[in-house]
Amino acid sequence: MGTMEVASAQLSECLFAAGANLHIEGGDLPTIYYGLTGSGMIIVDGEAAIDLVPHRLVVAPANKSIEVVADGSSFGRSRSAACSIKKSTFVPGSVHRYEIGEDEASFSLVCGSFHAVYGPGLDLFASLASPVVETFDAYDQLDQVMSYAMVELATDEIGRGPMASALFKLVLLTLLRRCLTSSNAWVERFSLLSDPPIARAFAEMASRPAADFSVQTLCKSVGLSRSAFMARFTAAFGESAMSVLRRLRMRHAASLLAANALSIEQVALQAGYQSRSSFTRTFRQHYGTDPSDYRSEAKRVLVAYETEDGGAPSD
Repeated sequence: MGTMEVASAQLSECLFAAGANLHIEGGDLPTIYYGLTGSGMIIVDGEAAIDLVPHRLVVAPANKSIEVVADGSSFGRSRSAACSIKKSTFVPGSVHRYEIGEDEASFSLVCGSFHAVYGPGLDLFASLASPVVETFDAYDQLDQVMSYAMVELATDEIGRGPMASALFKLVLLTLLRRCLTSSNAWVERFSLLSDPPIARAFAEMASRPAADFSVQTLCKSVGLSRSAFMARFTAAFGESAMSVLRRLRMRHAASLLAANALSIEQVALQAGYQSRSSFTRTFRQHYGTDPSDYRSEAKRVLVAYETEDGGAPSD
């Protein structure tokens, strides 16, 4: 778990009047919900309603619309009642505090969006298909950690983003610890974290994508037979070790191309390819474009961003 990082996190505190309904459109990132006070429910598109009470955490997949409803409404039990509810649309993390409904708040939660990776290459929640639901206790102090993270995001202090991400990482690490003890179905998605040999093999590939790895060298390095390694790796990732390695190499190459510091040949070598043609062919399969065109587009986007941000674009 030491190689997990939170690349970005945006959080808001939401205060609901009784019966108020919050609609959240599906976005590119997964969203997280943590109950603070009172009670309500979350309805993830295509899923059964989930009760949200203090210390219960829900992670919803990306690209799924969400309805959050405070108790005092029959919306979660009968969708035909939706027209009687005061509804608001909201982007998690867009403001520090958001109030839904005109009456006194009876239900509160922290919600937000985030991007978490394991090593430099595996997006832990990218392929999440159904919600993660886990209930914690007061002594886990996740509410305090969430509050500290929101305070950091609301300040103008230097380093507020990295500080908030570090605090949010504590939340996710607490959740992922449950992989070792929870009987809930969601833990299967993170089975690699409870399989140390497979986690070590992945971490090795992620840290040195250009190395000359093979199934034989990987299974030998973690002390597993070839058949056991292949079966356990595929069970953890849903694809073979060599397929994951190619994906890691392409992501590493994409970051080098965007940095625009090395030639295409040098990028190919850094990604583990001795042949530029072989590298270009594989890169095109993954990104739908040639490395040179990818670099040009990354440079164009950077210049546009710098210009829009008020900075002077560099040559």
